[in-house]
Amino acid sequence: MDHISSSSYDVYFEHQAQLELKKLTSHNYYSSYFVLVDENTKQYCLEQFEALTSTSFSYICIEISSGEEYKNIDSCKQVWHILTENNADRKSLLINLGGGVLTDLGGFCAATYKRGIDFVNIPTTLLSMVDAAVGGKTGIDFQGLKNHIGVFCNARMTLVMSSFLETLDQRQINNGMAEMIKHGLIYDEPHFYEVIKDLNAFRKLIARSVYVKHRVVTEDPKEGGLRKILNFGHTLGHAIETYMMEERNKETLFHGEAIGIGMILEAYLSFKLNKLLERDLKLITKSILPLYDKVIFKAEDIKEILKLSLHDKKNKKGKVMFVLLEGIGKASYDIEVEKDFILEAFDYYQKV
Repeated sequence: MDHISSSSYDVYFEHQAQLELKKLTSHNYYSSYFVLVDENTKQYCLEQFEALTSTSFSYICIEISSGEEYKNIDSCKQVWHILTENNADRKSLLINLGGGVLTDLGGFCAATYKRGIDFVNIPTTLLSMVDAAVGGKTGIDFQGLKNHIGVFCNARMTLVMSSFLETLDQRQINNGMAEMIKHGLIYDEPHFYEVIKDLNAFRKLIARSVYVKHRVVTEDPKEGGLRKILNFGHTLGHAIETYMMEERNKETLFHGEAIGIGMILEAYLSFKLNKLLERDLKLITKSILPLYDKVIFKAEDIKEILKLSLHDKKNKKGKVMFVLLEGIGKASYDIEVEKDFILEAFDYYQKV
């Protein structure tokens, strides 16, 4: 698979992505070009990016700080300032070269600058390739809440080139594996088994993972129904991620690490409250647990995590709504879960 297309956006892979990038940067499609990076992608990815563009390509580089703690309005102001100072107009293009934080924030900046300019995502992490850079969600964190401010806005295209993954360590690779596992669990049973069969063969499964997300998003672009299943593991996972970053002495979990914990917790809830078989709960736990370091949660930690989960965007009238599995490859959404079951799920995770 070298190309996924819809009426809203296009995703190109590998050689085809390289051809599209060269084409994009060799014609005067845009009045000016801006490339958004952080200090890591500037050091490790920008030279490779330049080698893939047209020889006549000229751009202005915008650099922000890396990390979830910089996915905020101050970083947006920095981007908007440079766009404004360099007279970017509605025919300018912003190219987001980086991981999920950067593509989320860059997309939001582009979508709101002069009421919207085109942007292209070039994800450089596995997590952003299979998740963040695809599907039209843009946004930033606000007052400690993940993705609290944002808009739905599709990139003009997303260019996925796995050669950028050579710059990553194993922890970053595992960070992206969580979303690949999730795609299989919620929608594509064979994909789940392919991913866990050989965790070192993930490169050949990237396009399939993107395709799963594409199918779900195409059917429900603004999360009115089916798209909610993409949040499996995220109701508690996002709250854990936020709590670890904000409260627990800045002890930071990567997104995929927090979602990995969230998927184990929510798989347990699926076993208790939905139709997930115990053998499948054990398989899911066994598949996810070795990828990430175990986190020990005290009673006070769990209390604060539950408070944060009340801010989840899927909640209704103050009630926490979950995505739960009916089985591997099939999910239900808008399921209310009582606090006692959530505490039981944490107990399961601690003891497993």
